[in-house]
Amino acid sequence: MAPSSRQRRRRDRHGRGLRGPLYPSTLPAASSRAEKFDALVLDALEPIEARWRHDLTELDVAVDDVPEVDTEIPSPEAEGVLLDGAVPLSRLVPAGVDRTGLPTRARIVLYRRPLEARAKDPVELSELVHDVLVEQVANYLGVEPDIIDGG
Repeated sequence: MAPSSRQRRRRDRHGRGLRGPLYPSTLPAASSRAEKFDALVLDALEPIEARWRHDLTELDVAVDDVPEVDTEIPSPEAEGVLLDGAVPLSRLVPAGVDRTGLPTRARIVLYRRPLEARAKDPVELSELVHDVLVEQVANYLGVEPDIIDGG
């Protein structure tokens, strides 16, 4: 008997077929933590983008799980990094040129795991993401965060 048929029989040994997803994809429980965080970022960005749409046409927003490991703590002013102690929560990457010589757009990178670690519940995480986005958009536009937040 071929090894592949033996493996197939073990997976389907009672004739029920392969198991499907635990939740239908239409339910919120089917979303991963990363997908939920992405949705949270989009929700927090929506009112900012609605108000500042014309000024943010050249800005991208991205999410990384964790910041790149660096031996030296970056300077927040020089690097566009928003820190909590020594841990980066987000980074504003200015427009420039990549390694191949192509122009790049400015982008805000939010670090999911450090932000999640600082929030006690989903409401606090939502507020933290909003505050970080407001701070970084203010840095990008060169204005005070109160102006971005509508205050």
